[in-house]
Amino acid sequence: MSTQYESRYASSPAEVKSMDTEALRKAFLIEKIFEADRISWVHTHYDRYLTAGAMPVKGGLELQTIDLLKAAYFLERRELGMINVGGPGMVEVDGEQFEIGFKEALYVGKGKQKVVFHSKDAAQPAKFYLNSTPAHHSYPTRKVSRNEAEVVTLGALETSNHRTINKLLVNSVLETCQLQMGMTELKPGSVWNTMPAHTHDRRMEVYFYFEVPEAQSVCHFMGQPQETRHIWMQNEQAVISPPWSVHSGAGTSNYTFIWGMAGENLDYGDMDHCKITELR
Repeated sequence: MSTQYESRYASSPAEVKSMDTEALRKAFLIEKIFEADRISWVHTHYDRYLTAGAMPVKGGLELQTIDLLKAAYFLERRELGMINVGGPGMVEVDGEQFEIGFKEALYVGKGKQKVVFHSKDAAQPAKFYLNSTPAHHSYPTRKVSRNEAEVVTLGALETSNHRTINKLLVNSVLETCQLQMGMTELKPGSVWNTMPAHTHDRRMEVYFYFEVPEAQSVCHFMGQPQETRHIWMQNEQAVISPPWSVHSGAGTSNYTFIWGMAGENLDYGDMDHCKITELR
């Protein structure tokens, strides 16, 4: 089958507090995002968020519905966002074609019935990192290139968190129901992301780490500010972040990550910050 899925229940802070390493990774880590000519969704009951990768190699790879949705087609009651982290690709949306290059994004609104992913070169396949959330309204399909993103530079080399935030599929760039996606690139010599850490009970997130150099790793921190846990992550892996949890990481090298969010608030700045000295 070219499409499959697994579903994960939400976990409370009390449950997470008692988890060992294996249980923590099973609940929150998505180890394999990309597989040739297959879309493998991971569904979380946090805001019914869906995460997957589409890597077409042999030919077009079509977005198919899954039994979990009880829908005639995947986007019947959903919206879809994607960022290409591989070779040049093309996405066909109800007959309209969109050329999506490296680190470019595409938003597909509710109601689109046929979405097909293509690679320009099978030897260097496109890798479309996919996020999907429930949607109540249909907004236009739109490509967002890097020069159309809202770009913010934060941090400093002295605090090891000098980074560029590329807001791609966010409400300051285009209209969506609840899905927000962007990409943060750490400068050489910087390893910390999203520090000082924060929580936001109004929405959850999924982080996807990539451009992690060979033989290097990222340690992702999660949990309540006074009860943190960590998950060691490798290149092209994702992690689910509950709305009650901090979400930050430190790598053994600089790296890039894609953040996707869903919930009732589209305000990127809606964060409850945690003092670094108060983290436990």
